[in-house]
Amino acid sequence: MCGICGIFNLNGEPVSPVNLRKMTDAIAHRGPDGEGFYIDSFIGLGHRRLAIIDLSPAGHQPMLSPDGNHALTYNGEVYNFQELRMELESLGHQFRSRTDSEVVLHAYAQWGANCLNRFNGMFAFAVWDKTRQELFLARDRYGIKPLYYTFTGNYFIFASEQKAILTHPAVRRDIDLEALLEYFTFQNIFTDKTLLKGIKLFPPGHYSRLPLGSALVPDSFSLKPVQYWDFDFREPEHPATEAEYIEELDRLFRQAVNRQLISDVELGSYLSGGMDSGSITAIAATQLPYIKTFTCGFDLHSASGLELGFDERQKSEFMSYLFKTEHYEMVLKAGDMERVLPKLAWHLEEPRVGQSYPNFYAAQLASKFVKVILTGSGGDELFAGYPWRYYRAIVNDSFEGYIDKYYAFWQRLIPNRTIHNVFRPVWNEVGHVWTHDIFRDVFREQAHNLATPQDYINHSLYFEAKTFLHGLLVVDDKLSMAHSLETRVPFLDNDLVDFAMQVPVTLKLQNLKEVIRISENEPGKVKKHFEKTRDGKLVLRKVMGRYVPETITSGIKHGFSAPDASWFKGDSIEYVQKIIFKDNAHIYNYLDRKALQELVQEHLDGAINRRLLIWSVLNFEWWLRKYLA
Repeated sequence: MCGICGIFNLNGEPVSPVNLRKMTDAIAHRGPDGEGFYIDSFIGLGHRRLAIIDLSPAGHQPMLSPDGNHALTYNGEVYNFQELRMELESLGHQFRSRTDSEVVLHAYAQWGANCLNRFNGMFAFAVWDKTRQELFLARDRYGIKPLYYTFTGNYFIFASEQKAILTHPAVRRDIDLEALLEYFTFQNIFTDKTLLKGIKLFPPGHYSRLPLGSALVPDSFSLKPVQYWDFDFREPEHPATEAEYIEELDRLFRQAVNRQLISDVELGSYLSGGMDSGSITAIAATQLPYIKTFTCGFDLHSASGLELGFDERQKSEFMSYLFKTEHYEMVLKAGDMERVLPKLAWHLEEPRVGQSYPNFYAAQLASKFVKVILTGSGGDELFAGYPWRYYRAIVNDSFEGYIDKYYAFWQRLIPNRTIHNVFRPVWNEVGHVWTHDIFRDVFREQAHNLATPQDYINHSLYFEAKTFLHGLLVVDDKLSMAHSLETRVPFLDNDLVDFAMQVPVTLKLQNLKEVIRISENEPGKVKKHFEKTRDGKLVLRKVMGRYVPETITSGIKHGFSAPDASWFKGDSIEYVQKIIFKDNAHIYNYLDRKALQELVQEHLDGAINRRLLIWSVLNFEWWLRKYLA
């Protein structure tokens, strides 16, 4: 787990070592254990190392192949690297280290882009192929590890984080207003855009080749990512019995957790109080006695309503007792959000899904004790953990009708009917953007011949894996690596994902015709829905029941969210007013003051819950201060 960066002067001019070092310095938090550089005239690769496997100097990067024809800068973990190493050794390859990095380098030399289909893990890497005079870039299937890039002049620049790209003197800092509109529609960015104009996020499950001389060939001065993998949720042609699905899921889940325990440094686990992290911890604890576990709770003195159930420390403590873990906790209060926002905005680099500051504190806590952490991310997206969202997918007679319904639901911050008022200062520059088309384009490669409720729900699972889960993964990476902490995601093991996509919908959900209308802004929405339906993740619950108490698997899931709806109109109301009701706030260079403040005031008055909007506006204000002010 590391930070990578590079400069490719497409016109053949030499790379500046000063510029390359500035890039690695900007992401030093991602790799405090070492730095390295490779410069060969017009190509420069940089690396910051977080040593996890083979802590010796043999793991230093950028790493060169024995013949000197390939140079690698790599970020990630490939968990099946030992099996691949044995295969490569049988083909004549010799290794100097015990790292997975060296296996990735030799695998690319042996199989080229086809090596990507052999990797089971998380990664973003670049290989300079000296023989071909081209740069090869790739990102893992799901987007666990980020990779950003930009073209400016004759330079192609890439890095694990945008802040490294910004250090290059040729890169300008301009806001991408189209991406801003996209964010304030979905509380996410579905395209490859970022809030910084010209800087793009390389798509998951893709690779690309960029040859020297690209800038000299007409119409070739761009990156053309090639897809090597995509999600494919579908009903099986010959379904097995429920008992067979349970047994196979159990086997694959245990295999996934055990695969990801490989490490030469201490490894811990988040223990949120839910069944996903609890089951991961239960399995890990059988291999790592007295494993360290970590939980963030919330002070609820000023919480109200359904938010009174947001603190799950009691459940975490009970599971820690059962699994005999060494357990650590911290309690967040309203003031913790206020004090962390400047630092959070810097590390997050741009707003994405959810209120992410509790994740920042959780990573900060864990990093004091371990360098690697297991997390339960992905279980909800693979096994239908958000049932209240899917009812829009059940009763439809056409793909276009389904898109209209689902798009209306995913307008999480500002709906279409009012967004032009909020964006009035810049509407002339963004009015041409059809966010409905952006939403629809997520399904561009998917078949549209949908006939059953199961077909529509599988489309919804595809959409959320491509957008919502990807956003969560980007956030988790940034906020853990801010503390030099590697996050691992056992649910996103290749074998487990391939299996989960073929599990019948009826084994994930039971109430396919029951409509439960719940707003995404509503605190405790998971609790409210589960109390009514006891639905979602059905087959997973049965497997998890083998590892955690029945009170956990049959209990009500709470998302990892603070009681912000209460805090924003209570303990933090002065902070909200100080930021959002300040006449010269930076946000009002782009958003209409009157229109936005009216929406926020509705929350403060208790009329409408707009907690997601308020969080997003606060985050955007601090982003502007850190990146554009």
